[in-house]
Amino acid sequence: MSTALRITDDLEEFFNVLPPYIKNPLQQRPDNSELLEVVLDLGRLPEARYPGREVVLSDKEVTQEDLEYVEQRVSIFGGDNRAGIERTLHRISAIRNRQGRIIGLTCRLGRAVYGTIQVIEDLVQSEKSILLLGRPGVGKTTMLREVARVLADDLNKRVIIVDTSNEIAGDGDIPHPGIGSARRMQVPTPNLQHAVMIEAVENHMPEVIIIDEIGTDLEAAAGRTIAERGVQLVATAHGNTLENLILNPTLADLVGGIQSVTLGDEEARRRGTQKSILERKAPPTFDMVVEIQDFRRVAVHRDVAKTVDAILRGYSVSAEVRELQEDGEVKASAQQPPSRQPSQTAEVVTSQERRASLTTQAATRVLRVYPFGLARGRLDQAIRSIGFPAEISDTLKDSDVVLTLRSHYRRRSQTLRDAEEKGIPVYVLKNNTLFQIEQALVSVRPGRGRDLVASALEEAEEGISQAMSNEETIDLSPQTGYVRRLQHMLAQRYNMTSRSYGREPQRYVRIYPAPGDDVEDE
Repeated sequence: MSTALRITDDLEEFFNVLPPYIKNPLQQRPDNSELLEVVLDLGRLPEARYPGREVVLSDKEVTQEDLEYVEQRVSIFGGDNRAGIERTLHRISAIRNRQGRIIGLTCRLGRAVYGTIQVIEDLVQSEKSILLLGRPGVGKTTMLREVARVLADDLNKRVIIVDTSNEIAGDGDIPHPGIGSARRMQVPTPNLQHAVMIEAVENHMPEVIIIDEIGTDLEAAAGRTIAERGVQLVATAHGNTLENLILNPTLADLVGGIQSVTLGDEEARRRGTQKSILERKAPPTFDMVVEIQDFRRVAVHRDVAKTVDAILRGYSVSAEVRELQEDGEVKASAQQPPSRQPSQTAEVVTSQERRASLTTQAATRVLRVYPFGLARGRLDQAIRSIGFPAEISDTLKDSDVVLTLRSHYRRRSQTLRDAEEKGIPVYVLKNNTLFQIEQALVSVRPGRGRDLVASALEEAEEGISQAMSNEETIDLSPQTGYVRRLQHMLAQRYNMTSRSYGREPQRYVRIYPAPGDDVEDE
């Protein structure tokens, strides 16, 4: 079943849509096996882009006639401003002015690469649902196309591809031969992908459904419906690792979803954990997750449910790393991260040690946050409340992370699509409240925020236990306003009285031995 790596790129069809003065010098270049795309912007020189470099193709500026020349030779642009060349994988994306006229084109060269799934071939044959993760441009869609071909042709499966942007099976009514005998369903507009997913499973009796880029809660719900019907689901999603996926409120449902659970005293003691913990709330949609590092190297999580449970309990998890050797053999090894014990076995540290930890971690690099649809003033307040280095970014290109609301994310605006294509993590909030924004910021900085919050809540639980047992007042370490609010909420859960004292940045929570609901923090 394995095949050697083979590439088809339909270069002539790509060249033929370009104006002659651009096509001719491009055809003569010896490095077109590495060509990525041709960029045509009105009033600028045409450029060809290769890995790590750009080449000017002419000293003549691109005119409106040049753009119309290309537009007449490709398919009709859809609602996502994408068109194609029939029976090829090439993608033509348009930039428009405010009147809707095309003023720029990105002509992306599409290649079918055969033999890319040797490294996960046995997983594909297992009939289990697989989610492929990886940064933009790493080859998720290329691998997905090869998965469809192998399942349809070599394993004789009934395969349906839900092709939202025609990137898997190419443009036109006749799909590209790269998908073999798999069938393709096109999606009229991106926001209808979830409906076509359900239509595929209800109308065409597939054994396998292939989907590129699950990105909304409706698509995640449709994926769960497909998996529950016993159909093998192979899909991609934005995110580099499984842990990234767990932190994404929209896509976390693909791996079972996360919920906060309050344990009873006896169960908390038995587990050796806090009473308030995070748990997986449902079986995962996908049995396995494959993190693609490149065509020859992947990290595999064979049991998603088990892995997610371990992560939520604070354990380090190992992945099976697979690498395709030059001789065609697949070498597998366990990628074991540094040992990290769950919180119940951690040493109790002093208040001085906690403050020293705060000082040390404050030197971390400033996180640049781009708000899309969020109140900037509220985000600024949340950053100050959380108390770790972050700043509001004015442009997407200078950002480390994007925060947006679920209502904006559902619309799939161009800004959010650009962020995902650039590999910038997008975190989706349910609403625009200060507390929601603070929680999102803590999730964004897991190396700092989550560890500090967990440590502060552990200290609060210890203080509450001491106050109840010894009937004495307990002062906790100074914390930021956000963390103090969490400590007050924890005291309320135990029916204890708590108040805040002192001035910033040394303001702290005091736990009283008498039960009650007197909570105060300015």
